[in-house]
Amino acid sequence: MRPYPELCRLTVIELTAMLKRGETTSAEITQAYLASIAAQNGTLNAYLDVFAGPALAQAAQSDERRLAGQPLSPLDGIPVALKDLILVEGHRCTCGSRMLADFVAPYSATVVEKLRAAGLPILGKLNMDEFAMGSSNENSAFGVCRNPWDTTRVPGGSSGGAAAAVAAGMAPFALGSDTGGSIRQPASFCGVVGVKPAYGTVSRYGLVAFASSLDQIGPLAKTAEDAALLMGVVAGRDPRDATSDGTLSTDFSLAVPETLEGITVGMPRECFGEGLAMPVYHAVQAAAGQLRAMGARVVETSIPSLPYALSAYYVLSSAEASSNLARFDGVRYGYRVREYADLDELYRKSREEGFGLEVKRRIMLGTFALSSGYQDQYYLKAQQARELLRHEFGQALAGCDALLTPVAPTFAYKLGEKTDDPMEMYMGDLYTVPANLTGLPAVSVPCGHTEEGGVTLPVGMSLTGARDGLARLLSIAAAYERRNRPNAGLHPYEHLRKGGEGA
Repeated sequence: MRPYPELCRLTVIELTAMLKRGETTSAEITQAYLASIAAQNGTLNAYLDVFAGPALAQAAQSDERRLAGQPLSPLDGIPVALKDLILVEGHRCTCGSRMLADFVAPYSATVVEKLRAAGLPILGKLNMDEFAMGSSNENSAFGVCRNPWDTTRVPGGSSGGAAAAVAAGMAPFALGSDTGGSIRQPASFCGVVGVKPAYGTVSRYGLVAFASSLDQIGPLAKTAEDAALLMGVVAGRDPRDATSDGTLSTDFSLAVPETLEGITVGMPRECFGEGLAMPVYHAVQAAAGQLRAMGARVVETSIPSLPYALSAYYVLSSAEASSNLARFDGVRYGYRVREYADLDELYRKSREEGFGLEVKRRIMLGTFALSSGYQDQYYLKAQQARELLRHEFGQALAGCDALLTPVAPTFAYKLGEKTDDPMEMYMGDLYTVPANLTGLPAVSVPCGHTEEGGVTLPVGMSLTGARDGLARLLSIAAAYERRNRPNAGLHPYEHLRKGGEGA
């Protein structure tokens, strides 16, 4: 068998071509990734559960179909991994929380049904901030996930395990969820592509809810073209999710343009001011210059209400979390204390012991925002700010095909660096939450790197588009990648090239 790191370095486009030509098998690819997981997960802690046996069985079935000339889809046989808040029947779904440490899903999410219908083996479930509340993956009840570029740093969050797994060659691609940047920020920190589709593009049935008006499932992948392939599998109307929108399920197979002639890219001036780290500023400005060199028209624009987005987001998301997490009460399912005097004590102690600090903080914030006498002052004003943002983004995008911004104000920071300052941690979501508040699609794309203490760290840029504009965003991102390849030759798992044979 070929050395597993080489297979794990290939893009999904390359792997599917090899499968089609008969140069490899799904079993070989899946074994390679399982070997990569075994070699690295003890350090990175990206996976909470690995489905080795089922994944190999699914791979064998895929190989039989290909031999018979009957693949279920072009991606039949390409393995995928899932953030651990997506239900897979018969497997644990912990949401990174002690509250659900032993919860076994009774049914599968719609996206899982779609993956299986397309023939993709599922490698396992990925680490995350508890109930998707966090920006560093330090809030997981099952230990921190580490950034493969520098294991002393965070991978971002809440989909930190997904970003780390793709970056480290432990999954070809993965599905995460994005409520305020939880796909895009870790994608930027780990040097991969992250896609937050427009709200309603992908069914949320079987996704454990954080904030139902903001949550959206999306892919993390090595390239925009790989992400587009996975979008083509999971997008679509679902009668079990009343918010899903079939009109957004377009053809995501990309025709990557040679130039960007005729494309206008706007740069909101509010995204390039105080608080933005200089390496991030320079990387995004350089990317703007590269887009311009490819023929795009790059213009300055403005979204005046952007400074209010973060406050509105934390009021609204926390209010919805307070409501959604009320079901975890120690009675129906989830963690339950053994000793209690009465029903009130059962509720209180089960939630006190089952939830982590950040989840409790947001539940209390959301409960306060919805409480009598304060709902108009906080929740209603946040909704008004949300509507104003929708209007202003619509105006900005009326003359632009995409808006270019940083993904996060910084690159990946040290583990523990911000855990004692929640407000500083929250500021990291400044540029990502508007896409969730407005329901617009956004893509995080690697656009450069910086050197910190002798370590190379990636930097990402964000492209945001009109509600029906995700395919165009991915085409722009793919064209940029092909032309520029800012991190070409730089891989966090480079040391594995000398790692020997896979299992």
